[in-house]
Amino acid sequence: MKNNFYKNMMLWMVIALMMVIMFNFFNSTQGIRKKISYSEFVDNVQADKVKVVIIKQNHISGEYLDGTQFETYYPPDDELIKILREHKVQIYAKPPDQNPWYVQVLISWLPMIILIAIWIFFMRQMQGAGGKAFTFGKSRAKLLTQDQQRVTFNDVAGVEEAKEELQEIIEFLKDPHKFQRLGGKIPKGVLLVGPPGTGKTLLAKAVAGEAGVPFFSISGSDFVEMFVGVGAARVRDLFEQGKKNAPCIIFIDEIDAVGRHRGAGLGGGHDEREQTLNQLLVEMDGFESNEGVILIAATNRPDVLDPALLRPGRFDRQVVVPRPDVKGRLEILRVHTKKVPLGDDVKLEIIAKGTPGFAGADLANLVNEAALIAARKNKEKVEMDDFEEAKDKITMGKERKSMTISEEEKKVTAYHEAGHAIVAKFTPGSDPVHKVSIIPRGMALGVTQQLPQDDKHMYSKEYLEGTISVLMGGRAAEEIVYNRYTTGAGNDIERATEIARKMVCIWGMSEKLGPLALGKKDEAIFLGKEIATHRDFSEKTAIMIDEEIKSIVMNNYKRALQILKDNIEVLHETANLLLEKETIEGKEIDEIIKRVKGESEEEVQTV
Repeated sequence: MKNNFYKNMMLWMVIALMMVIMFNFFNSTQGIRKKISYSEFVDNVQADKVKVVIIKQNHISGEYLDGTQFETYYPPDDELIKILREHKVQIYAKPPDQNPWYVQVLISWLPMIILIAIWIFFMRQMQGAGGKAFTFGKSRAKLLTQDQQRVTFNDVAGVEEAKEELQEIIEFLKDPHKFQRLGGKIPKGVLLVGPPGTGKTLLAKAVAGEAGVPFFSISGSDFVEMFVGVGAARVRDLFEQGKKNAPCIIFIDEIDAVGRHRGAGLGGGHDEREQTLNQLLVEMDGFESNEGVILIAATNRPDVLDPALLRPGRFDRQVVVPRPDVKGRLEILRVHTKKVPLGDDVKLEIIAKGTPGFAGADLANLVNEAALIAARKNKEKVEMDDFEEAKDKITMGKERKSMTISEEEKKVTAYHEAGHAIVAKFTPGSDPVHKVSIIPRGMALGVTQQLPQDDKHMYSKEYLEGTISVLMGGRAAEEIVYNRYTTGAGNDIERATEIARKMVCIWGMSEKLGPLALGKKDEAIFLGKEIATHRDFSEKTAIMIDEEIKSIVMNNYKRALQILKDNIEVLHETANLLLEKETIEGKEIDEIIKRVKGESEEEVQTV
C-alpha cells in the first residue's frame, strides 16, 4: 500500500512540474520583445523603421516594419508625439492599470493555482483513505464491529419461525463441526422475503449481534454507478473482504435493485445491472469457493428476481417474514413500549387485537404517534385514548377540523355512514363495526371502521359478497332517504366492482364461468408493476364476464337496500346520533338496535 502511495505521489509531482514548465513556456513565448534604449527608438522612428507604437504610462512598446517587436522606457518628452506624427507612425495610448500589482500577478497565475489546488486535493484524498480518489471499484459495505450498539433477537418479536431458521445459521458459524460431522455444509445464502415493514433488516442486524462474527452491510443500489463495470468490481471487492474476514456474514438490503431478471431491461446483455448480477452469481457459486462467507439478502419482490439467483447453492434458504398475527403483534408492542411510560388503562392485548394487518414498522409508528399525542397534551403517561387517537390517525387520516361542511352535506354523510354500519350489523359473517365517524379525515368526509375478530388468511364467497353489500350500504341509504345519488359513494363502488371482478376472473367464484382464471397479467420486470392484462378469452366470454360482475354487484346492492328498508327506523336513529355526537362506537349502534328491534348483537349477526 505504501509503495502504491509513493508511486502515485511521484506521478502527480511529475505531472505538476510539466504543467508549470508548459505554463511558463507559453507565457514567455506569448510575445518576445526586444529591449532597446530610448535614443535608439527615436533614431529608428526618424529612419522610418517603426510601424506601430503603444504608449502606457512610462512604457513604450511597438512593432517595426519587418514585424520585430520592441519595448523601451518613456521619459517625459513633449517632442515625441510630434516626431511620431511626422513620420506617420500609428500611435495607441492605454490608460494606467486600475488593479494593484498583486491582482495582476494573481490573474496571470490563476490557472496554475487551480491546478495546484486540484493536485493537493487528490493527494489528501489518497493519504486519508489509501487512494480513495481511485477506488470507484471498491465495495461500500459497512463493517459492524462488536463495539457498536448491538441488536439481538430479544429486540425482534413476532417472527419466531424466521428467528429459528436464522438461529441455526448462527450456531453453524459458532460451531461448524457440530453439523459437518454428519456431512452437512454451511448454507451459502439466506433470502429474507416479506412485505415492507415486517422486520427483515432488523432480523439481519440481530443476526450480526448474535453471531459475534464480522458483519458487512450494503444496499443493492450501492453497487450500480454511472461508470461501466463498477458494480461488478464492487461485488468482487466485497467478497474479497469477506474471504479475508471469514467466517463472516454479508447482508445485502433490497437485493432486487441488482438481482432482477436478466434480459428484461434496456441494454440487453451489456446492461450494467446484469453485469453486476453475473458477478454476484459467480461469487456465490462459481469455480472459487467462498467457505465461511454467508450471504443474507432481503427483498419484498421475490417475483422479479432472476431464477439463477434463487437456486440451491446460491440462496439455499428462503425465510418468509410475514405480517404478524395477534400474538406476534402483542409481542412487538411489548418490545416497542419498553421505554414508554404507560397508563394503568392501557391494555396491549386490546391494541394488538384492534390492529389487524399492521406490520412491525406500523406498530412502532403507532406507539410513537401515541407518545407524541400524549406529549402534546402534557401527560405524564401514554393512555389508552392516546393509542386510539393514534390508530385513527394512521388508519383513517388526521381530522380536518378546519374544513367547513354545510348542514345538508353533513346530514347526507351521516345517512351514508349509517347505511354502511347498519348493513354490516345485519349481514351474517360481516366484520364487527368498531367505529363510525362523520368527521372529515384524509380525503373522506366520513368513515365506517370494521375490525375483524380474528386474522383472516382466506375469504369465502359469502364473506366477499357481504363485503360488497356493506360497501353499497352508503349508496343504498342515500337512495332510500333522498331518492338521489351523490359522488360520496365513488370509492365504495370502485372497491365493490374490483372485488366482483376478482371473484369472477381470478378466484373462480362465478357459477356461469366456473373455476377459471381469465385475463393474463403482463408485468414489466424493471417497472415492477402490472402494465396491462391480455384478453386470453373470446368476445362471448368477455360479455359473460361483464354480466357476472354486474350481477354480483347489483344483487348485493339490492340486498343492502332490503336490509335498510327493513330497518329504516334504526337507520334514522343512527344517523341522528351521528349528527349529534359526530363519532359513535359499534356498541352504541347495538343499543339502538336492541331498543328498536328488541334484538341483541348475537341475534343480529345470525339473521
